[in-house]
Amino acid sequence: MVNSHGRFVWYELMTTDIVTAKAYYANVVGWGTRDSSMPGLTYSLFTVGDAPVTGLMNLPEDARRTGATPHWIGYVGVDDVDAAVGRIRQLGGAVHVPPTDVPNISRFSVVADPQMATLALVKGLKPGQAQSAELDTPGRVGWHELLAADWEKAFAFYGELFGWQKADAHVGAMGAYQQFSAAGETIGGMFTKPPTLPVPFWLYYINIGDVEAAAKRVEAGGGQILYGPTAVPGGAWIVHCMDPQGAIFALLDRRRRKAIGYFVPRYPSDARDRR
Repeated sequence: MVNSHGRFVWYELMTTDIVTAKAYYANVVGWGTRDSSMPGLTYSLFTVGDAPVTGLMNLPEDARRTGATPHWIGYVGVDDVDAAVGRIRQLGGAVHVPPTDVPNISRFSVVADPQMATLALVKGLKPGQAQSAELDTPGRVGWHELLAADWEKAFAFYGELFGWQKADAHVGAMGAYQQFSAAGETIGGMFTKPPTLPVPFWLYYINIGDVEAAAKRVEAGGGQILYGPTAVPGGAWIVHCMDPQGAIFALLDRRRRKAIGYFVPRYPSDARDRR
């Protein structure tokens, strides 16, 4: 892919109930689904029109045995997966899945930053397999947020690894909220998480047309609202959610209305590990 280094290019939901998850996200977000299984791997795609936007697969048994729970994971494009993995180790991160080839598709690795927030690296996605570069496209992931143990240390790590640059920043009840850019485009933000959250993690925001209506569908389908809906600086509205299997995700409504201030996530104090 052209200019994909340091950009999120794909997303996957690791779940314990594919059938229920398909129906749930189809109702909440409006996604279609398409089977894309291969020998030895059950795999589905969530789609907008004919375009795939995210993947869906069973949480691997070995991951379950180590305590992993259903979660979303983002894939960041890199020029060289093996070199990036080596750099992660040098910078104090961890490697959960070493560089691996998916025949005729890509080379990937699942890693964690030094604060143990998990994400994946990938090279080789073919045209049409990856996310659109347009962050405001309906039904696609439009924002990437890191709830870090220490956002300043986290930014230093990702800046070294991907070349991310600081963009705008806001200061509120939670302290600094630092946005970051890749190749000149602001693609996300990071802040130091509340102490009630047990571990750092990446949160992915899906573009939605009406966040209030979507929030009702979140709960009607058996999910939970963790925070919101509420406005954020700039006038957009967000809501943090948990699906019926326990995977945390967020919805983003970019319609500009009156802002009501900086948001403070209010997750339950017993929130489980969502890496």
